[in-house]
Amino acid sequence: MSEAKRQLVRNWLTTAKHDLGTARKLSVDPDPYLDTAIFHCQQTAEKAVKGFLVYSDQPFEKTHDIRLLVMLAATHENQFSVWLDVGQRLTPYAIRFRYPAMASEPTKTEFDQALKDADAIYNFVLSLLPIEMHPS
Repeated sequence: MSEAKRQLVRNWLTTAKHDLGTARKLSVDPDPYLDTAIFHCQQTAEKAVKGFLVYSDQPFEKTHDIRLLVMLAATHENQFSVWLDVGQRLTPYAIRFRYPAMASEPTKTEFDQALKDADAIYNFVLSLLPIEMHPS
C-alpha cells in the first residue's frame, strides 16, 4: 500500500474521530446544540465507512447515505451487513436538522442513540483496519 493511500485512510478516520469528539462536546455544554451534535454523529459514521472503502480500494459516489456506503463495504467485509440499520438511522441527520424548515431539535434520547451508533460503527471500522491506519 502506498504512503499516499495510508495517509488518505488516516485522514478519513481522523476527521471521523474529530466529528465524534465534536458531537460529544456540543452535547454536554450547559446550553447543548443537539441539532449540530447529531449532524456530527452522522458525519462520524459516514467518514469512518468511507475510510474503510478507501482502504478496500472501493470507489464510491459523493453521498451522505451511510446505508449505501455500508452495503458497499459489506462486499469487502460481510460483518458490515449488521450495520445496515445503523446506517438507516443515521443517514437522515446529514440534513434533517440542518435547515430551519426541516425540524427544530432532536430529543436527548434521539441524540444519545445517534452518539451510541456513531461511536460503535467508528470503533467497528477501526477494529477491521491495521493499527497504522488508525488516527494518532
